[in-house]
Amino acid sequence: MTPQNVPASYDDGVVRQFSLMAVVWGVVGMLVGVLIAAQLTWPELNFGIPWLSYGRLRPLHTNAVIFAFGGCALFATSYYVVQRTSQVGLFLPRLASFTFWGWQAVIVAAAITLPLGFTSGKEYAELEWPIDILITLVWVSYAIVFFGTIGMRKVRHIYVANWFYGAFIIAVALLHLVNSAAVPAGFLKSYSAYAGVQDAMIQWWYGHNAVGFFLTAGFLGMMYYFIPKQAERPVYSYRLSIVHFWALIFTYMWAGPHHLHYTALPDWTQSVGMLFSLILLAPSWGGMINGVMTLSGAWHKLRDDPVLRFLIVSLSFYGMSTFEGPMMSIKTVNALSHYTDWTVGHVHSGALGWVGLVSMGSLYYLIPRLYGQKKMYSVKAIEAHFWIATIGIVLYIAAMWIAGVMQGLMWRAINADGTLTYTFVESVKATYPFYFIRVLGGLLYLGGMLIMAWNTWMTVANGRSARAPIPALAQAA
Repeated sequence: MTPQNVPASYDDGVVRQFSLMAVVWGVVGMLVGVLIAAQLTWPELNFGIPWLSYGRLRPLHTNAVIFAFGGCALFATSYYVVQRTSQVGLFLPRLASFTFWGWQAVIVAAAITLPLGFTSGKEYAELEWPIDILITLVWVSYAIVFFGTIGMRKVRHIYVANWFYGAFIIAVALLHLVNSAAVPAGFLKSYSAYAGVQDAMIQWWYGHNAVGFFLTAGFLGMMYYFIPKQAERPVYSYRLSIVHFWALIFTYMWAGPHHLHYTALPDWTQSVGMLFSLILLAPSWGGMINGVMTLSGAWHKLRDDPVLRFLIVSLSFYGMSTFEGPMMSIKTVNALSHYTDWTVGHVHSGALGWVGLVSMGSLYYLIPRLYGQKKMYSVKAIEAHFWIATIGIVLYIAAMWIAGVMQGLMWRAINADGTLTYTFVESVKATYPFYFIRVLGGLLYLGGMLIMAWNTWMTVANGRSARAPIPALAQAA
């Protein structure tokens, strides 16, 4: 007990802030996504305004969904999990608060500069150098808080979720610093420190590992904590979780060159990227199986618990995406899929199905507990959100898969005399119905997010900021 004979409590103020902003930015990012999907169907929707054009809004959408929605969810859950599994409050709570306000400043800066056309032109790393510096400061602070908390832990063991969160923090720092190296040429203009094929290689080392560590390792940290908690079952195999961690962390770093098949990149480098992408299937599916099998003996809970359904179905999409990705990295398959909407379908099966659903499930677990409630304001609304989002995902990715395979086949179809069978315009016309279906899928997914926002608002309005006490044994330790 503390000297005042009052139980010490976890530092959940910053967790509450990040959790709520994850919901807010989720709505914003997905709204922009629906708009640009609609622009591909009806180009007039940019209204002739440069800062509403697809080329400027598309990076805003990716940054908002990945770094604003996904990033806030990762900050919130990692701060929550590291305290509970270490049985201590956050190390340097004021620095943790800086990470919140600093990250929101990064997001707002992105929302201003990207539509205005200030961009480095690098996929998932479009933000210009002053914003990159702020990202670095926030990330170093994040690492200090996270690893400082682990360093103060009152339990000897470091739970596996923290291994994944820790790897995500370290790897993203490395990726950001190397790929964002640039020579400033003005306040919002810079040139990459690399050139030509080397620049492409470093960009896709970064780009694929942004998927591998920001969008996979961090969210696996969520999976390993929130599925056992919601299912009230221990993780299926703790030994498998450790094998999963080390195999995934080692293998992912080498897979980036598969984005550059049939380019000026040396052929052996492309082959290394393909080989490691194929190897990735094993640890990825090992983790998926570990998460799903945690429900052994508790499968009946899926009937009545929509939060658990979010978490488990997200793993189904994770397994599907991590099968599809290695298959698409095979050169002969890539010859058909590259530059087509099949890639867009693959990305969104992972982003909407895996990252989106596991984040929503984790937030549905967190938010009521952070506000002194046993559950969200409306469980029926969670149920509706699950089905609306799932139908939306299926419509979206199925439309893009069909469109992508069709595009690939049309582009390489030739007549007997060697001329192209179809013009490019014909392939665009054939794609149009599938773009319309994508808009419908995106609208459904956005509708689910709006339901979540309403449910969160009502839960917070009917709750109170709860101060969860640190277990007495940990205080005495």
